Amino acid sequence: MKIKIFLTGGTFDKEYNELDGTLFFKDTHLPEMLTLGRNRVPVDIRTLMMIDSLDMTEADRQSIAQNIAKTESDKIIITHGTDTMVETARTIAENCSGKTIILVGAMIPYKFGSSDGLFNLGAAIAFVQTLPVGVYIAMNGQYFMHDNCRKNRQTGFFETIK
Repeated sequence: MKIKIFLTGGTFDKEYNELDGTLFFKDTHLPEMLTLGRNRVPVDIRTLMMIDSLDMTEADRQSIAQNIAKTESDKIIITHGTDTMVETARTIAENCSGKTIILVGAMIPYKFGSSDGLFNLGAAIAFVQTLPVGVYIAMNGQYFMHDNCRKNRQTGFFETIK
């Protein structure tokens, strides 16, 4: 069975407007990233939304959880902004069971050329195939249980709480 990848936006898919210096969403970079990474794992990609995670509402989180519950795949990756990734993971864990679910993001947009997104995506693909059922966050070559991590805003890395 293919790995289901749900796209929600976040830094992963942001573009840079050279005229005014703002970041915005246009199209996902995921197919390009999978090609560049020479991915050989079958995936099925679906865009749910393209928003900054700071703009994500509880209704958006419920929609993500509903889409996970409806999909036949038991291996799911969600691209997500890092600022509220933990909150979304909590909502998913409360509403979905029996699947291996990985939330993944990037601290630097893919289009900047120095993004951590490609590495994080590759790690998420490996983790979703090997970890037991549960909800996880994958960043910087590590995975974290959804209920035992946070984004450290001083270092820019995710860390275990306990």
